[in-house]
Amino acid sequence: MGFQSTFKALSDPTRRAILDLLKDGSMTAGEIAAKFDMTAATVSHHLSVLREAGLIVDDKVGKYIHYELNMSVLDEILSWITALKGESKNEKEES
Repeated sequence: MGFQSTFKALSDPTRRAILDLLKDGSMTAGEIAAKFDMTAATVSHHLSVLREAGLIVDDKVGKYIHYELNMSVLDEILSWITALKGESKNEKEES
């Protein structure tokens, strides 16, 4: 995972909204697209950018592809931001 591609993916409000949807569990592309007023191709592009950035993973189940958050990448970003703030993991857990 490169931070440049990750932050580029996070810079778009639609992609952030998709991540917000996925925090409650996996969804198919069709389920995600139904939440937005845009073409399926546009949603597919956003999903591709998120996948390439490592923020989501996909799993083919039958004829459907299910998307879900890649928590290990999100944890890595959180650790980096926490380190910038000067907090150690122990300090955060004690709070």
